[in-house]
Amino acid sequence: MTIKVTPSGQACGATVTGIDLSQPLSDETVSEIRAAWLKHHVLSFPDQSLTDDDLERFTLHFGPFGEDPFIAPLPDREHIIAVKREANETAPLFAENWHTDWSFQEHPPAGTCLYGITIPPMGGDTLYANQHAALDAMPAELRAKIEGLQAIHSAKNAYAPDGSYGDADKAKGRSMDIRPSSEAEATQLHPIIRNHPETGREGLFSCIGYIAGIDGMAQEEALPLLMELYQWQTRDEFIYRHKWEPGMLAMWDNRSVLHRATGGYEGHDRLLHRTTIGAYRQAR
Repeated sequence: MTIKVTPSGQACGATVTGIDLSQPLSDETVSEIRAAWLKHHVLSFPDQSLTDDDLERFTLHFGPFGEDPFIAPLPDREHIIAVKREANETAPLFAENWHTDWSFQEHPPAGTCLYGITIPPMGGDTLYANQHAALDAMPAELRAKIEGLQAIHSAKNAYAPDGSYGDADKAKGRSMDIRPSSEAEATQLHPIIRNHPETGREGLFSCIGYIAGIDGMAQEEALPLLMELYQWQTRDEFIYRHKWEPGMLAMWDNRSVLHRATGGYEGHDRLLHRTTIGAYRQAR
C-alpha cells in the first residue's frame, strides 16, 4: 500500500489518505507512516471508521502504550481516555493551555493519538506549535540564555488537589473523569533544548504549562525567562491549526510540538478517544 501525504502548508502537519486504519497494516505501511510523522510532526487521517480495538492496534504500531496519570480511562479500556465535553458544560475548557503531554514524567510519551467521534459543526480546533522551527528561528541572544539549562517539570499546577483540575474543579460539572492527586507534586528534570530521540534534530521541549522552574535558578529569575521563552515558542509563524471532522484520527509527536485545545462550540457535545504512544527506546 502506498499512502498519499499532503502537507498542510503551515508550520507543520500533513493529511494522510489512501489507507483504511480499520484493517491490519503491513510493516512497509507502518514505516511510511512513521517517516511522514517524523517529517511533519502531526498527521491526520480523515474518513476513518474505527473501533476502540482498531485505535489500540494502530497505536501499538508506533510504540508501547504510555502511562496516562490523573485521568480515568474508559471502564473497559485501560489505555483509552475519553476527551469529552457536554453541550451544557460550564467548566473551563480542558487542555486550553500550551503543553506537551505528560512532560513531567521521567520518560515522556513519544506521541498521542486522538480519534474524533462526536465533532461539533464549528470550533474545537487543535493548535500545534513546531518546536524545531521555533528553535531554528530563535534569536541568538535568547538561545544563549537557555543553552544547557534543565527545566523542572511538574503536574502540580494542573492535577494536584489544589491545581486547576483539582478538588475545586469537581464542583463545576466537568464531564471528563479527572483524578487529582498529591502525586502531581513530583518533579522531573529535562533539558530545555534537546535532540529528538529518533531523528536527532534539535528542538525545544515543553513549555511553562508543565514547567515549574529552572534547575539551579531562583524563581524571580527563572519565571521571566520561561515567559520570554513561552512567548517565542508560540508565535504565529510556528503554528498549525488543525480542523476536526467526524471519523478523523490525528497523531502528533510530543517530542516536536506543543499543542492546545480551543473552544467555540458551546451548545454542542464533543467526544474523542485518546491513546498515548509510550517513550521511544532505541534498540541497544
